[in-house]
Amino acid sequence: MQAGTAPGKNGGMEIQISEETIRLGQLLKLASVIGAGAEAKALLADGIVTVNGEVETRRGRQLRAGDVVGVDSSNGGPVISVGAATP
Repeated sequence: MQAGTAPGKNGGMEIQISEETIRLGQLLKLASVIGAGAEAKALLADGIVTVNGEVETRRGRQLRAGDVVGVDSSNGGPVISVGAATP
């Protein structure tokens, strides 16, 4: 899988993916929110990660272009949108 980052909407970050989907844990690593999968598990267990406004606890959640991930965003944490990479 190839992915890249770009400035996102509302001052957030956009992760551009070349595949149809990306797992939530992978996205968090690409966005430099976490360093390893174990960190994702703990972050998700805390209930501070949202996908499209809903709390998400599954590290393997499949994300597609257009999805928006928030990490403790109510306290100023990062907002990451998923975009399709342009060829």
